[in-house]
Amino acid sequence: MRKLLYVCAALVLALGASKVHAADVTGSWKGQVSTPDGGNITLAYTFKQDGAKLTGSSQGPMGDAVEITDGKVDGNKISFTTSFNGMTMTSEGTLSESGDEIKLSTKSDDGDFPGMEVTLKRDK
Repeated sequence: MRKLLYVCAALVLALGASKVHAADVTGSWKGQVSTPDGGNITLAYTFKQDGAKLTGSSQGPMGDAVEITDGKVDGNKISFTTSFNGMTMTSEGTLSESGDEIKLSTKSDDGDFPGMEVTLKRDK
């Protein structure tokens, strides 16, 4: 009986600790990407996380919000797609240990549109 109590206590502690370390990307994020002509474009994202499901929107320089689809969170990894002007962008990222940065890689299904790397910072 005592062993069973120890096992149950260990399970409760382990499950509690895993919830503390779970990624939470809910909120507003911004980052800048360089353009071929040397300029910068600010990208803004609003994420809403519900367990492993990620929803929200992205906003580029034109100001129109684009819905995030197929969004997922797995530990500190996120992934989602966005579609606009007949093109689909697939994005994958990693949340930093501090929870305040996401290193995001994006690629397009259109060969003429280059992929990009951006570091997003959480808006405080």
